[in-house]
Amino acid sequence: MSRTLRWCVCCWIVIVLSALVPSFIGAQTAEQKIAEQKTAKYLDSVRSQPSLLLAFLHDMPKGGDLHNHLDGAIYAEDLIDFAASSNLCVDRTTSRLIAPPCDSCEKYTAKPAIRCAYADHILYGQIIDAWSMRNWHPGDESGHDHFFATFDKFGLASHGHVAEAVASVINRAAREHVQYIEFMHTADGMSAAELGMKLGWDADFGKMRDKLLAGGLKDIAAATSKTLADDETHVRKELKCGTPETEPGCNVTVRYLYQVLRGLPQEAVFAQILLGFELASSDPQFVGFNLVMPEDWYVPLHDFNEHMAMIDYLHGLYPKVHITLHADELALGLVKPEDLAFHIRASVERGHAERIGHGVAVMWEKDPVELMKEMAARNVLVEINLTSNDQILGVSGDDHPLPIYMKYGVPVALSTDDEGVSRSNMTNEYWRAANSYQLSYTELKRMTRQSLEHSFLPGGSLWATTKPVFRIASACATSPLGAAKLSSECRDLLAHSDRAREQWELENAFIEFESKF
Repeated sequence: MSRTLRWCVCCWIVIVLSALVPSFIGAQTAEQKIAEQKTAKYLDSVRSQPSLLLAFLHDMPKGGDLHNHLDGAIYAEDLIDFAASSNLCVDRTTSRLIAPPCDSCEKYTAKPAIRCAYADHILYGQIIDAWSMRNWHPGDESGHDHFFATFDKFGLASHGHVAEAVASVINRAAREHVQYIEFMHTADGMSAAELGMKLGWDADFGKMRDKLLAGGLKDIAAATSKTLADDETHVRKELKCGTPETEPGCNVTVRYLYQVLRGLPQEAVFAQILLGFELASSDPQFVGFNLVMPEDWYVPLHDFNEHMAMIDYLHGLYPKVHITLHADELALGLVKPEDLAFHIRASVERGHAERIGHGVAVMWEKDPVELMKEMAARNVLVEINLTSNDQILGVSGDDHPLPIYMKYGVPVALSTDDEGVSRSNMTNEYWRAANSYQLSYTELKRMTRQSLEHSFLPGGSLWATTKPVFRIASACATSPLGAAKLSSECRDLLAHSDRAREQWELENAFIEFESKF
């Protein structure tokens, strides 16, 4: 039998077996199984009714959002409030924020105080459109360029308002049943990058690291942890956590990925990557790091392999630090074809990425099917961002590789990316997935479970295995989901594992949700 024929036969067997076995094996009662089946039937019954489908998906538990840029998650309306409280001005022509002093609110002044927009609906609407994808239409400015230009326009607004930003985003997440978020956040305010620029580049990574650590990077790490701890305290105060007026966001678990700006000079990028490793090694609020900024810009393209070499070297010194990397947020025509051929593979094999953000151009990679088999074998998850991929790259529907990743067993989870700029939310990501790809309830539920399984929360998993089905860990195999009384082994797992606790909470949320059907 030829290799090709053997492969086809194997695929057919897997498909048949997948249809015969349940998606979950473990501590599930007969009533819970029936409720799950009825929920799946209800989803199928409302597929042709968008409003009912949206309501269903809004109420569905959604686990974690693993790809969320804090600055891009803030809606423009909130950013205007932040800017007004900081007494900032706005350029009436470009909608870019400017430091005071400001002009008066007269209609034709060049840089009025941004609070003037509250009484000028035309200016207010213009700012929201300039700071987001609202009302954007293809024309002289591409979606890609409009999207990324927003950050320079509103950037000043978020300074000093981290707590308010986090509170706003997690409140929204809680209302649509997201329970965990990993925020990408350059929490040091660029101090590491400035230190790297001050000390200068050394091509010997070991010497460069020593120079940075001796030059003050440890102090930057300590100051960053303190700032974040203060911000977290302010978040809880903002949300009135622990009071009778507690807001929904208090129930969302938040962790941070240190955000490296890969468009900076190499000495700044190395310093930020090193800070990411240091923070994730010393501060439990930081669970890993990521490299951001548009992948098609000159420096990220030109220095891509150098960045992978930096991560590879530092991974050898900090092997326990989690890594997720943007890779293939690209499309044919945006860059040369040869620049589409290796970013995911290099990120996985040299960058030690446990998760990949976007992965849109995977079919342009060298040997894409073999790459996806490798990703499945390594259990590398792809963070799927359907709305931003459509807006930035013009890739959606059949052109998006989500179904191909699923076909080859690559774990996937839906995420929001920059929901404020996109004018989206997690419910909309689920709606796009269900509507565009006719995904079953079982498939959507699997994505949700994968989001927490592949989170960077510490501790053992609630699941013994996730392939081909989710099989519950032996410690909790005799403890029915939703039960008040647990075995001592299960209680011990949940007591010592942040990840297992979030997973247990998700399963109980599914039981409550499915009981309605």
